[in-house]
Amino acid sequence: MRAELQRFGLREMLARWRATPKQRALPVRSGLERVTPSPTRIAGFDQTLALLVVSLLAFGLVMVYSASVALPDGPKGARLSELHFLVRQALAIAIGIVAALLALQVPIAVWEKWAPWLFVGALLLLALVLVPHVGVMKNGARRWIPLGLLNFQPSELAKLVMTMYAASYMVRKMDVKEHFFKAVWPMAVALAVIGLLLLAEPDMGAFVVIAVIAVGILFLGGVNGRMFVLICAVLTAAFVAMIAFSDWRAERIWAWLDPWNDKYARGKAYQLTHSLIAFGRGGIFGEGLGGSVEKLNYLPEAHTDFLLAVVGEELGFVAVATVIVAFFWITRRIFVIGRQAIALDRVFAGLMCQGIGIWIGGQAFISIGVNLGALPTKGLTTPLLSFGGSALLMNLIALAIVVRVDSENRQLMRGGRA
Repeated sequence: MRAELQRFGLREMLARWRATPKQRALPVRSGLERVTPSPTRIAGFDQTLALLVVSLLAFGLVMVYSASVALPDGPKGARLSELHFLVRQALAIAIGIVAALLALQVPIAVWEKWAPWLFVGALLLLALVLVPHVGVMKNGARRWIPLGLLNFQPSELAKLVMTMYAASYMVRKMDVKEHFFKAVWPMAVALAVIGLLLLAEPDMGAFVVIAVIAVGILFLGGVNGRMFVLICAVLTAAFVAMIAFSDWRAERIWAWLDPWNDKYARGKAYQLTHSLIAFGRGGIFGEGLGGSVEKLNYLPEAHTDFLLAVVGEELGFVAVATVIVAFFWITRRIFVIGRQAIALDRVFAGLMCQGIGIWIGGQAFISIGVNLGALPTKGLTTPLLSFGGSALLMNLIALAIVVRVDSENRQLMRGGRA
């Protein structure tokens, strides 16, 4: 028996012992022969990532309706119906999903080829929005181009395009990345042009996000530590100068530092103080869905910039913590997909993917920080949650590109072509 076990192996002996007389007559493979395992079924994309994104979209749709349902009772929304923002948000999600499905069909090599031209197109749109009678003026800012059903915001496109352009730039300049001026000055010029156009709108929040994306990709692309520190120092000095030479920006910083001061509480810190009141009322478990008082025309922009405050008031700390964990998981997963792409020698795909992670995670971090009073007030929405057609559209296209990178990674790991 021992010799037979050594010859055939335990598995073959058991199979032979259980087999019928007819099956025993068939040849049995020797244990010395190479056994080809059955292929393991691998999903074509990260289904958990997709499910989490869809869950945030659905949750955001509910909260946008809850936060905006009382707006028709105020003077600004007197002509609007209670379902106005719900319908527009649902339409934006539908358009975004269709656009994401179309973007999913485009190979990453095509995005790499067209990245410089898309960057030029984004610059033209940023310039076009400043043209009188073309760009739409709202709350003192000219940021939108009317497109019938939706107003398109070119700064949202610029975030995605900068991600692609920076990744493409680092791939093309890989051989000179140790030389500061050769490696950095073209990117610095591109960032300066975008910054001037965005500050002319003005939209400093978008410029901060785009600058973080560009610097992050430069660092991940291999720019050495001294160059990275110098770039960060220059950008920090530029932002400090913009604040110092702008009275209303400086006043916003002072209001953030002392929001309960009578000088600011009814002015620049009005949104922040009411946001903090909303979180305070919510406590651990909240007042219940629809139970917010601050959304009753006390908290401005409750359905856009300060949607998380309504979430905190109605659903409490538990819901806010869940949202934070969801964004952390999405950002981490995007970075893992990017790292896998770089390991497969797909540098552009990996850097672009990680740039999208910086964008989604960074903007969520800033928006959450603003709502909680940890950061100065900026006009930034929470990705996938807040009301905003252009932001939702570009977020979904960017995430579809991440899914495409993940799908091509899996295809390569199975031995196929991307």
